[in-house]
Amino acid sequence: MYISEIVREPMAEFVGVAVFVIFGTGVDCQVVLSTNPGVASSPKGDFLSVNIGWAIGLAMGAWVSGGISGGHINPAVTLAMATRRGFPWRKVPGYIFAQVLGGLAGAAMVYGNYKHAIDIFEGGSGIRTRATAGLFATYALDYMTAVTCFFVEFLGTAILVLMVVAATDKHNNAPPNGLLPLVLFLVLLGLGASLGMQTSYAFNPARDFGPRLLLTFAGYGKQLYTYRNQYWLWCPIIAPFLGAQAGVGFYDLFLNKSNDCDATM
Repeated sequence: MYISEIVREPMAEFVGVAVFVIFGTGVDCQVVLSTNPGVASSPKGDFLSVNIGWAIGLAMGAWVSGGISGGHINPAVTLAMATRRGFPWRKVPGYIFAQVLGGLAGAAMVYGNYKHAIDIFEGGSGIRTRATAGLFATYALDYMTAVTCFFVEFLGTAILVLMVVAATDKHNNAPPNGLLPLVLFLVLLGLGASLGMQTSYAFNPARDFGPRLLLTFAGYGKQLYTYRNQYWLWCPIIAPFLGAQAGVGFYDLFLNKSNDCDATM
């Protein structure tokens, strides 16, 4: 049990987030980079492709980690499970650290895979701008205000976590555990299709911060952190943490019939 808690569970979170980010940032790169004639003869996908890729990544990440760590693969979910579902607080730091590292590792593999295409798209190997930073980290559309950016990430994460706790509530027609990845696929696909355009929908601090760390090492510079007055902190990190608390709190206040709640996904 001790070895499982110390090694296997955080490693499962690491692998789950890495898989999630590989699928997600991979589809971002393929869809955007292929619009350059020097990279591909024709575009390879569209916004629907992006939504499907991220949704498949979440489902596969949850599948590979669910039976070992509970398949949180999201620091906001881990914290919500600790505050409202009895998940042990002693595990929270290790889970979150592993999740962020998983995001970094997944992004690093995709960056290495598409490096030459990124060079062509940017116009040289020494040029790195927000045009390709947005393939890995999240950025808002220009017309968005700080308040609306925060609200999109807050709302999307709240809905995501609301559906997670509903799907794991044995008193609310919960699906079999083996079908949870399918539920997560549908939830993220729907969220991306309906709320994803304006902020590139992080809804997960590790999904943004891990790849953003990779971009730091890749030479994208301080604009990663100075953009919109530390957007990286308050929008894809703080808003999802608060949204997750709101989602599980709303469920428990109005919908939950039992105090016997599960700390796993």
